[in-house]
Amino acid sequence: MKSLFFYETEIGTISIAEEDNFITEITFGMGDEDKNIPLTETPLTKETARQIREYLSGKRKSFDLPIAPSGTEFRQKVWSALQSVPYGETRSYKEIAVQIGNENACRAVGMANNKNPLPIIIPCHRVVGSDGKLVGYAGGLEIKEYLLNLEKTNN
Repeated sequence: MKSLFFYETEIGTISIAEEDNFITEITFGMGDEDKNIPLTETPLTKETARQIREYLSGKRKSFDLPIAPSGTEFRQKVWSALQSVPYGETRSYKEIAVQIGNENACRAVGMANNKNPLPIIIPCHRVVGSDGKLVGYAGGLEIKEYLLNLEKTNN
């Protein structure tokens, strides 16, 4: 059974969804209220919120959580590649496309980033334009910039 709970953080409200003892979704704001998912705090959503808060306070650089992001095989490849980008570093969409073996898939990598159901944990904020510019982020460019600066400061 899927459950959802909301937490306040330094970057605003986030929702954390759990299903079958896996974290399946993290969203910024209160956007998940209408999904008819029971609002229930579980030990796993609570632990996820704790780890995210540690990350946001600069005390954590990686996550140790059971995750199950739902997506196509291509998206799964991209999300796996994102998890290999070290804390405090960035990669371009092109570099991720090359890493997954499809150097012409820059736009598709961007779309996979856009559909990442686990931002912060799967660090899509570490992907930038080939010119180094910040482009697109589900939480908004202000949060993306905040996360990148946080990592540079604590690296």
